[in-house]
Amino acid sequence: MKPAPNRSLVLVCGYYGEHNLGDAALLQVLLKQLPSAVTPVVQAGDQPRVRRAFAVETTDRRSLVGVLKALRRCGALVLGGGSLLQDSTSFRSLLYYGALIVAARCQGKDVILWGQGLGPLRRRRSRLLARWLLGLTTAISWRDPASTQLARHWGLRCLEGSDPVWGLPPQPWHGHGGPIVVCWRPVSQLDRQGWRTYLEALDRLAAQSGRPVHWLPFHQQQDRQLLAWLEQQGLLPERLRQVSQLVTVEDPQAAMAQFQAAGLVIAMRLHGLILAALAGSPCAALSYDPKVAEAARGIGCPCQDLTRPVSDALLQSWQACIDRPPDPSRLEQLRRSALIHREVLTPLSSVA
Repeated sequence: MKPAPNRSLVLVCGYYGEHNLGDAALLQVLLKQLPSAVTPVVQAGDQPRVRRAFAVETTDRRSLVGVLKALRRCGALVLGGGSLLQDSTSFRSLLYYGALIVAARCQGKDVILWGQGLGPLRRRRSRLLARWLLGLTTAISWRDPASTQLARHWGLRCLEGSDPVWGLPPQPWHGHGGPIVVCWRPVSQLDRQGWRTYLEALDRLAAQSGRPVHWLPFHQQQDRQLLAWLEQQGLLPERLRQVSQLVTVEDPQAAMAQFQAAGLVIAMRLHGLILAALAGSPCAALSYDPKVAEAARGIGCPCQDLTRPVSDALLQSWQACIDRPPDPSRLEQLRRSALIHREVLTPLSSVA
């Protein structure tokens, strides 16, 4: 006989424990917003690291069998943060999360999508599958207008707030005269000439402002080798190389401490941009994805779309931002909007 599920347990699924500071920040906010009567079981890649950081029980996200076993013990399923229903990683990723949703509903359990983005869904079969899966869910909150619009076009009721990471507490900025911090990542939109253009602009900015440049990898596996690769490819100007240094951090709080001391943060990473703004730092964005541009609009900071020709005013826009923090009233509005996501978690109190 199979044991009855513990209705106070909730399986929390996402891209956790994969050495991405943004996903660690999402998990931090989600755990804080969960009702106090609920005990989370977190799907994670690096399980020991997640257990140490958050003091939670975990299950291996790379083992679908193991995750399904954990689900049987739990009273509900929460897909937390990021864009889990998408096929840009692979169609298999969409099938993976689809299998969890179907399994939960077959067991009569609530399925909550918390602070999600919807897509990209590049295949017709992906869109059909995602639409069907969303119809199985109990409650949904989206993190951006485009996701909300698509879901409502499909006839789904849902809430919309700003990205959940805005729910972290803001920090005081003390970075006047501080370094330039870059949160850059490998992107398909930039070829060698593209990288050379942005690196030359960064070189001139560092030289004209007299600032060092700190390279902060937000995703340890994807971003950590970027500076070395750019140098190996002969793309890094010598002057920029001399003032550049790699700065690694272990958690979102340590990243925010770096941003608090920065004179400017130039971010490609969505959550790098958000954490920089929460640290009160002057910031600018390079957008490889519409979600980054959307965040930049909310903050009111300059944003260069990597899919478009480089603006002649790019360097000037960066120069204008140095030592000039964003408007606090705009940030407070984004923080209030992030609280909306808590509402979809409220029914878990009755489940527990």
